[in-house]
Amino acid sequence: MKIHRNVWILGWVSLLTDFGTKMIQSILPLFLVSTLGANLITVGLIEGIAEATASILKIFSGTLSDYWGRRKELAVAGYGLSALVIPLFALANNPVWILMARFGDRFGKGLRVAPRNALVADVTKAEHRGAAYGFRQSLDTIGAFCGPLAAIVLMYSTGQNYRLIFWIALIPAFFSVLLLVVGISEPPKSVHHKQSPWQWENFKQLGRDYWLLLLVALVFNLGNFSDAFLLLRANQVGISPSLIPLSLVVMNLIYSLSAYPVGLLSDRMGRIGLLSSGLLLFALVYLGFAFAQTPNQIWLLFGAYGLYLGMSQGILLALVADRTPATLRGTAFGLMSLVIGIALLPASGLAGWLWQSINPQAPFLMGCFFAIVSLLILLLTVKDKRYV
Repeated sequence: MKIHRNVWILGWVSLLTDFGTKMIQSILPLFLVSTLGANLITVGLIEGIAEATASILKIFSGTLSDYWGRRKELAVAGYGLSALVIPLFALANNPVWILMARFGDRFGKGLRVAPRNALVADVTKAEHRGAAYGFRQSLDTIGAFCGPLAAIVLMYSTGQNYRLIFWIALIPAFFSVLLLVVGISEPPKSVHHKQSPWQWENFKQLGRDYWLLLLVALVFNLGNFSDAFLLLRANQVGISPSLIPLSLVVMNLIYSLSAYPVGLLSDRMGRIGLLSSGLLLFALVYLGFAFAQTPNQIWLLFGAYGLYLGMSQGILLALVADRTPATLRGTAFGLMSLVIGIALLPASGLAGWLWQSINPQAPFLMGCFFAIVSLLILLLTVKDKRYV
């Protein structure tokens, strides 16, 4: 199949953005704990608020993109805001600064993701959506792979100068916004609504399968706390701070290699079975993190976690696109993200409390439990279908 030009451009924009973002995120938990003196509950609250902000905002950006019939402008605003707040990480002298920076970064993500995902669906036929989302996700993940790799090199070459690394992360973020502005041409078929976007009839048109997918996402994400805890667990088991970003390199390498072929496979054999396998793998990985005792076990678990991402992220987006009308896709993606945000808000805070009040194994066992429950809901309620 031929990948549409807009999907290529969006993939490269995501690659550059994630390159800078993951440079920051791969060292941020250690910066918070070792340099700014934050405790685990504070880390959890910062991550929970940040990720929930991004997810909750997507309902507004997605619905507005349907209402205006324009996706690009909201995407540009979102990517631009995420770039503008990067200096706050470098200037931070207490955890409040990091909270503001993460809030701004995730606010930007909340503006851009639903319109971007809808734009991919707008230019891609139904029988190719799994491949298109997988392709864009693969480029995104190459950036997420290279960012932590760059952070490792910079941690060694700068003597663990966190602040300088944060400044350097601004460079790819700037070029991602520039590429989006000059490279994307929005298709003329985008629909403009004259009535208010907040119509109950619109939500009723989304259909039974879509609402069941929302339930699966809600339950699963109650246990899907921030990856910051995976990095802190890796450090606790014995991986040195300078090598912590390498765990994300391993994860994102497997993610980038698996997302596109898994997306192609989902177009041919159906999506539910692959997504179910991904949820089961997530549960097993979190069980492994709970009981891992050596660095080698941690490396293997990060690789398996990358495979889970490849088996779930693009497929879930394709499922949403398949089961919603073209005129409501932005709303559908945004509402999905709102539900995820509602779940993420307590998930990371609870994970921090469980780690600090009980033991480091407790949050991972919680994540395993919610993954199994969501898997059962998916298998028992949502029907599969094939596209080729």
